[in-house]
Amino acid sequence: QVQVVESGGGSVQAGGSLRLSCAASGRTFTIKSMGWYRQTPGQQRELVARITVDDRTDYADSVKGRFTIARGSAKDTVYLQMNSLKPEDTAVYYCNVGALGSFWGQGTQVTVSS
Repeated sequence: QVQVVESGGGSVQAGGSLRLSCAASGRTFTIKSMGWYRQTPGQQRELVARITVDDRTDYADSVKGRFTIARGSAKDTVYLQMNSLKPEDTAVYYCNVGALGSFWGQGTQVTVSS
């Protein structure tokens, strides 16, 4: 089992920045990837950014050039730096850990006002 805890959400005006953090604990030696997804009411959860243990990254087209995902030195922590935020980035952001199974955090709200 892997436990996942997110932090760093909040409210910001358009054009501002936020940094999300995600920490995994438990059987972290099984981790293959860590990533961020987001979801708005009535919509499916969508991939925002993902990073593998060998540092390959994937980004949603809508965030390329604005968001950056990076792993911490401990390799069981991942950060999402979000710059030039737009109102359409408003969502609940979830951290996902791909290990021997898929594990989710509780989510953190990001609200961008115009």
